[in-house]
Amino acid sequence: MNGASREALAAARERLDALTDSTSVDAAQLADELAAVTALLDREAGLRRVLTDPAQPGDAKAELVRRLIGGQVGGATADLVSGLARARWSQSRDLVDALEELANIADLTVAEKTSTLDDVEDELFRFGRIVSSSTELRAALTDRAAGKPAKTELLHRLLGGRAKPVTERLVTRLVTAPRGRSLESGLESLSRLAAERRDRMVAVVTSAVPLSDGQKQRLGAALTKLYGRRMHLNLDVDPEVLGGIRVQVGDEVINGSLADRLDEAARRMAS
Repeated sequence: MNGASREALAAARERLDALTDSTSVDAAQLADELAAVTALLDREAGLRRVLTDPAQPGDAKAELVRRLIGGQVGGATADLVSGLARARWSQSRDLVDALEELANIADLTVAEKTSTLDDVEDELFRFGRIVSSSTELRAALTDRAAGKPAKTELLHRLLGGRAKPVTERLVTRLVTAPRGRSLESGLESLSRLAAERRDRMVAVVTSAVPLSDGQKQRLGAALTKLYGRRMHLNLDVDPEVLGGIRVQVGDEVINGSLADRLDEAARRMAS
């Protein structure tokens, strides 16, 4: 997002944090309701355009939101969506993207409050690896002819009881409402969003053999110093990885042996 949309989303995230700080607000319910409003606006292009029309008064758009969803969602959701309608948006689709992101953040807040956010991060990463290694599973989850109930049931069989409830909800929403994204990019976005809740970056580390605890600590510390932010390591093993290790942080990829890269990191920090 750019310009007005970026500012509107930042303000909405602050309001969401304030809402979920209250013990009277059910963050999981808030996530479900925001997801339902996301689906509504994703379907109704005309309504989306009205709610993002800069020529319309903000209060009028907020009142329209309350008339449409006020009796179907809780007060916290209605207040949040009304605030989004009052804001200015660079593109009408940005409003839907913002709602979807807020729904995901609300669910991640549930994980944060139950001290399971680390587990959710790891489970999202592992699920992505499972999908990438199984053509059959990916085809089943991305089949446009398969209905939402069938995909939901498949995911429940895969994740129910094996992953945290938050992970299952996030993945189910992504699979059943991809909104034009690939499954892989959607999972990456969820992982980044989860990392942001801890104010840290994600490093995807692929090594030829499993790293020892000492190696993981050294690598995490070196990457934290290099990038100036705490680093969450998503670890994967691939015997064919070139040079023994591959580290990807955002769009940057580092290839080489663990010792060589740590030495280089130390030299870069010293220079």
